[in-house]
Formats: sequence, structure tokens, C-alpha cells
Amino acid sequence: MDVKSKILIIGGTGNIGKYLVEASAKAGHPTFALVRESTISDPKRAVIIESFKSLGVIFLHGDLHNHQQLVNAIKQVDIVISAVGGDLVAHQVKIIEAIKETGNIKRFLPSEFGVDVDRANAVEPAASLNRTKVEIRRAIEAEGIPYTYLVSNGFAGYLNYILNNFGDSFSASPPRDKIVILGDGNPKVVFTKEEDIAAYTIKAADDPRTLNKSVYITPPANTLSYNEIVSLWEKKIGKTLEKIYVPGDEVLKKIQEASMPLKLLLSLAYTFFVKGEIANFEIKASFGMEATELYPDVKYTTLDEYFSQFVSN
Repeated sequence: MDVKSKILIIGGTGNIGKYLVEASAKAGHPTFALVRESTISDPKRAVIIESFKSLGVIFLHGDLHNHQQLVNAIKQVDIVISAVGGDLVAHQVKIIEAIKETGNIKRFLPSEFGVDVDRANAVEPAASLNRTKVEIRRAIEAEGIPYTYLVSNGFAGYLNYILNNFGDSFSASPPRDKIVILGDGNPKVVFTKEEDIAAYTIKAADDPRTLNKSVYITPPANTLSYNEIVSLWEKKIGKTLEKIYVPGDEVLKKIQEASMPLKLLLSLAYTFFVKGEIANFEIKASFGMEATELYPDVKYTTLDEYFSQFVSN
């Protein structure tokens, strides 16, 4: 029987982190989560912490800013996956320093979980975040640390919010009367459920084929234009929606006028929907591999299935 690699997840109670921790544990990996002591006792995190405990997750106390705690945690594992949020992406240099000191890590996956930052041309403020991720990539490579870059593209969990024109994240379902489409709605975009992104990530983290490569999550059934996504929703509800198209220059104006975090979300949306920077290049074997081709055993949720949850009643 193969001995499963030990995986440490940093940022494990965050938006994508919690799915990564669960996927790792359920795949049978000894799974470690680096958490602050204050997080363990935080009532808002109680449900996540209890869920992790039930899965046998091992908690290691520490954070990015305590070098010795990082080193102590990394010494105990084989693979490090970072899922830190946008404001902490630059601080991953501290993880790189700790990995370099320990010398035992066979794979590091930095916090990416978005577009391919080496190929996407974004506008501010998304451009600054992408540049930071590029700098982290180059730092990893310069230190000779074995890596995999996970290009997840869009999270399906945000799709309802996007379809509701970034207005109401608590809306019960996508719009049923009129819908706003950024640009002409024709560029291809990709959205995948967070659980599936996590499953692909854990498989890629321990796969010899993905060493020093980028892994792209582009499920064929989920690689659609915005117009096609809207059409899919219209078929689900049996109704044609009124469509309001917002030209690219108007989207840029809205980005200028918005405040954070909407400013960042709109700049990402401009990159996705208006510029089409997700699926506008061929994934070549020299730099990357596609997740659904690597792991056909992962039965991902299609966007058609995703929409079913909103029409079940």
C-alpha cells in the first residue's frame, strides 16, 4: 500500500482553503492545517474547526510572520499548499524562506487559484495582485523549490453573485427577469465548483507528471461564454431574460468609480468577460497540463448541474 504524502495547508480556514483541507483529508493524506491559536477559539470559525477535527486534521499553531513556527510546521510534512488571501500573497516569501531552510519539501503550491498570471493581461487593481503572484512564482523558481501552479480560473460559488450584477451576494438565485452582461458576452470563461477545484488540486500536488508545471482546470462543459451561461440559465427556468450589455469602456469607468472590494471584483470581471483572458491560449505540454484530462476519475459538477440547485423548488 502506498504511503500518502503529508500535506500542510496554510490559509486552511479561508474561502478555498477549507475545501482543500477537506479534500486532502478525504483523499487519505495525513492533513495538517497551520492556524493561529486565536482562530481555534474564534466562534465564527467553530463550525469549520469542528469539521476539520472530525476529519482527523492535525492543527499546527503558527502564522506567516513567525519564521520558527513555519519551519517547525513544514518539517513535519512533504507538501505545502498555500491558500492565503489576496492581502497575504506577497507574504508567501516567508513560506519560501522556511521551505528553503527545511529542505524537505517535495512540492509547493503557492496561492494562485485564478487566472494564469504569466499570461493574463489584467487592469488595476487586479493587475497588481497578478504581478505579486508572478513575483512569488519567480522567487520559487529562483530558489529551486519544486512547484505546481494551480490555475483554477473562476469559482462557481461566485457565479450567482456575478450574474446578479455584483449587487446581492445573498440573492436566492440568478436573475429571472433581466441580466447585465459585461462586454459582448462572447469570450470563453471557465467556472468550477470549489469542491472540484480542491479535488483536482490535491491530486496534482502529489503527481510526478505535474512537477514544475502549471495545471489548468478547464472542464469542457464549464468552458462557456457569458452568453452561453445565460442561455443555459434561461433553459433551466424556461424564460428569455432581458439582456443589458455594458460596453468595455463603461466597465472601466465603473472600476474607477468603485471602492474595494468591488473595484477588485470588477477588474477581475473585466479580465474574464470583456478581455477574455482565460481561454485565449493553447495549453502546451512545455508549461502546463489540463486537470480533467489528467484526472478523468474526478466527476466534476457541470454548470448545468450547478444551476439545478436554483430550480429544485
